[in-house]
Amino acid sequence: MTDQKQAILLREDIDMSKGKMIAQACHASLKAYRKSGREDRDQWEKQGEKKIALEVSEDEILERFERAKSRGLPAALIKDAGKTEIKPGTKTAVGIGPADESEIDSVTGDLKLIK
Repeated sequence: MTDQKQAILLREDIDMSKGKMIAQACHASLKAYRKSGREDRDQWEKQGEKKIALEVSEDEILERFERAKSRGLPAALIKDAGKTEIKPGTKTAVGIGPADESEIDSVTGDLKLIK
């Protein structure tokens, strides 16, 4: 059995309130979860649903999303609807996993934690 986790990548280079950022992280988490396989989800849930929140820039968000997908990881890109704080279509977050921790780290291991 391998350790499972989920990574949430959030843009900190746009003006989002903490509440908006949390909402975008939740969208990314749920959408990526729905794309993961039953075995990974079950194992992740049994292990305590480990998550990590990491910061990305506008340039990095698509690159990390595509890298995750190319490695077969469940990944979800979130684009805001534009109803509150930011303009429609703004890429705000990416969820990756749940999946094998080392596989996620191969895509996100050099990113900084959100403070």
